[in-house]
Amino acid sequence: MSAADGRERAGWGTYLLLGAFTVVSVFPLLWTAVAASRTSGRLAQSPPPFRFGRNLGRNLSVAWTEGGMGEALANTALVAGSVALGTVVLSTLAGFAFARLRFRFRGALLLLVGATLLVPPQLGVVPLYLVIARLGWTDQLQAVVLPSLVSAFGVLYLRQHLVEALPPELLEAARMDGAGTARVLWHLVLPAARPAMAVLGTLSFVAAWNDFFWPVLALTQTGNPTVQVALTGLGRGYVPDTSVVMAGALLGTLPLLVVLAVFGRQIVGGVMRGAVKG
Repeated sequence: MSAADGRERAGWGTYLLLGAFTVVSVFPLLWTAVAASRTSGRLAQSPPPFRFGRNLGRNLSVAWTEGGMGEALANTALVAGSVALGTVVLSTLAGFAFARLRFRFRGALLLLVGATLLVPPQLGVVPLYLVIARLGWTDQLQAVVLPSLVSAFGVLYLRQHLVEALPPELLEAARMDGAGTARVLWHLVLPAARPAMAVLGTLSFVAAWNDFFWPVLALTQTGNPTVQVALTGLGRGYVPDTSVVMAGALLGTLPLLVVLAVFGRQIVGGVMRGAVKG
């Protein structure tokens, strides 16, 4: 159906489908909160509980103290923020170079960057760990930050965005006015790339926050743990306390919900701006 202003009006089927997707998406978070408010014995019973219990405060307190979640959250925020900032800055510079600068072997280098997306990250774990150990960065946060500062996806994403958002005529006019590369970057490239930078920064932050494989190998629970490493420590033991683990997972998820609530509109706006032309 079409509204008076020319926009399409959603029907009942659309709302039903969106409602189903919402329930499926929210259920894992709701179940985590319910499990965090119960005891492990109650979670082991059948059927499992679907209502909140009275142990949420106790389980959160145990997860915070025994799992070191305070330090883990601070470390994860530092790592995720550094990775997001580095990815946005470096991807924007590389994307601009591939989009509008002319240099030798540009096409071959762009193809090489894209080809790295086909390589499973697990293949580089052993040599990467050897390099980190040789530098003496084992159990240090820079061991997690530096390998993730550049993203092939980010470079390709910013390159494609700038190809469409930054006309070459605008750059030629700026060059004719005597603008150097630094001025072009500050006054033309960054404003044009701002929507894509917001999307890439948020996605990089979330990916770094949820990263599990490499932090578990490079960090320890007693050194500089991230949230995922701290949750691994909570789950160890002969009989791990599932409710406490769920409480720790809930603590680790809440900051992400805040980030997505604040920057969710920028993500949708940036994606839609790249999808709709004209």
